[in-house]
Amino acid sequence: MESIRKLIKKDKLGQLYENLKAGHRMVAPVRTEGKDDFRYNPAFGDVVHDHIRTTMPLKNVVFPRVENLLSYVNSKTETVVKDLVPELFPETVLWGVHPCDAASFDILKSIFCRDTEDKFFSKRLKSLTIIGLSCSKSDGYCFCTSVGIGPDSAKGSDILLTPLESGDFYADILTEKGKIVLENNKDIFEEATASKTIVAEVKQRFSHETVTTKLAGAFNHPFWVENSLRCLGCGACAYLCPTCACFDIQDETRGKNGIRYRSWDSCGFSLFTLHTSGHNPRSVQSQRWRQRIMHKFSYMPDRNQTLGCVGCGRCSAGCPVDMNISEQLESLQNI
Repeated sequence: MESIRKLIKKDKLGQLYENLKAGHRMVAPVRTEGKDDFRYNPAFGDVVHDHIRTTMPLKNVVFPRVENLLSYVNSKTETVVKDLVPELFPETVLWGVHPCDAASFDILKSIFCRDTEDKFFSKRLKSLTIIGLSCSKSDGYCFCTSVGIGPDSAKGSDILLTPLESGDFYADILTEKGKIVLENNKDIFEEATASKTIVAEVKQRFSHETVTTKLAGAFNHPFWVENSLRCLGCGACAYLCPTCACFDIQDETRGKNGIRYRSWDSCGFSLFTLHTSGHNPRSVQSQRWRQRIMHKFSYMPDRNQTLGCVGCGRCSAGCPVDMNISEQLESLQNI
């Protein structure tokens, strides 16, 4: 649908939040002891709208850290398996989602629904309404403009709020879900007037097209060893990433009863590719670091027709040894 621009006065924003909270589970950013993170159903007074990034991404909403897939009961003659896919997930509003995080859901969808639809992921995704928020601040870790997004990008949002100098917000209605919110809250939205927006500046640091082209011939380049020597293999980058989707599947049995579950994993872990034979095709950290970069900027553009990165900067900000991904991608342009 064609987008519709409206205006929300700053004193009406809380009313919209409360109206949505009355019929939905809310997920919104909250600041606690100087750290910003998304929380379920916070009071509007606790919600922040000036954050740069939350510590953790939103992928847990559609791809939980641990998720039961099926249960089973063993007997002497048979095993009875019960599929645990629920019929419905609660209707959920993600509030104050920056463009990098909003764009991550399409990337996750390209992974979980590329060939066979993952019912758990798909049902959760369909339950979401995303109220995006343009970035008014950035820092040295942000590089969204280098991966085709921007601090006021509308991709992935149903409604995008953009702060104005007056303290009010533009509200761009972008999808049918956003239009439903508009129709149900007509007294909150006003006709938009010309106003100056407050949008962060994020310098483009590299060309992702150039990086993808260079990676096609860089599999055996010494770059990988030189730039991975300080990597600890801790997996923090994968757990903080909004688009990393590696998982492990385990069975947990007690007596005759058991549960099969999946949990987050990381290709940066040494055990991730370890075969039962003892062979490990990625036995050293440089190979695992290469896999991370190649997957996001070479394999996914080829297979999924999308980059595997939204430029949020969480991986670099959270790395204990400063494995800054944007700096390394800048260097890759020149190899």
